[in-house]
Amino acid sequence: MTPSDWRARFRAGEVRQTAALCPGFAQANMAFIPAAHADDFEAFLRANPAACPLLARGRPGDPGLPGLGDFDLRHDLPLYRVFEDGTATARVPDIAAQWRDDLVPFAIGCSLTFEADLVAAGVTLRCHAPGVSCSAFDTALPNAPAGPFGGNLVVSMRAIPEAQVPLAVAVTRAHAQAHGAPVHTGDPAAIGADLSRPIDGLGLTDIRPGEAPVFWACGVTMERAITAARLPFAITHAPGHMLITDRPAGGGPR
Repeated sequence: MTPSDWRARFRAGEVRQTAALCPGFAQANMAFIPAAHADDFEAFLRANPAACPLLARGRPGDPGLPGLGDFDLRHDLPLYRVFEDGTATARVPDIAAQWRDDLVPFAIGCSLTFEADLVAAGVTLRCHAPGVSCSAFDTALPNAPAGPFGGNLVVSMRAIPEAQVPLAVAVTRAHAQAHGAPVHTGDPAAIGADLSRPIDGLGLTDIRPGEAPVFWACGVTMERAITAARLPFAITHAPGHMLITDRPAGGGPR
């Protein structure tokens, strides 16, 4: 199925995580930020490029991003998260009812983009299959602040066979638009992560004998920035439920 096929299914009401869907195409974290805060938010993204590689910024009130595909961002993601005063208050399958003329769309690179390349290179990846995904964790590592935006880094974790970690690093380093190389390998406590507390309870968290936990910067970091800023209103994708774009996976950041 093509990216547009999947977007049509999401527009029709199907809700599912996007891990392992449409290999070869970039997936994106999405944030919809009121125009009054959009410049500060972009400054935050650019100050934290590993966690928040900016793929595209849209125009206020325009639910399209022509550089990434032909879609309506109010409907074409499988699930969204609504924030009020910095707190997540709802998960909804579309945002037509919440849409405002001042909302500015931001697309941020996602590590689900590089998983197919890891598998193609020979990395054993248990989290890359329909219905399963990597997990994400809060850390104690502070983000570089910009305006009211700050908070701590969020990371995604994949259990990688120890002998394949150098290969995984090399493959993902080439995907700067999808968080690039890992930020940490090994003891989660060294970065303040707790594998018993995955964000939203999603993803594989077990580490088997002969595997190492490998951590990449994660786009959910922008949710923590929205919370730190206590924005009166904002919308993001729900973790794991990404925008599937028409952009090839190897494309560089804008």
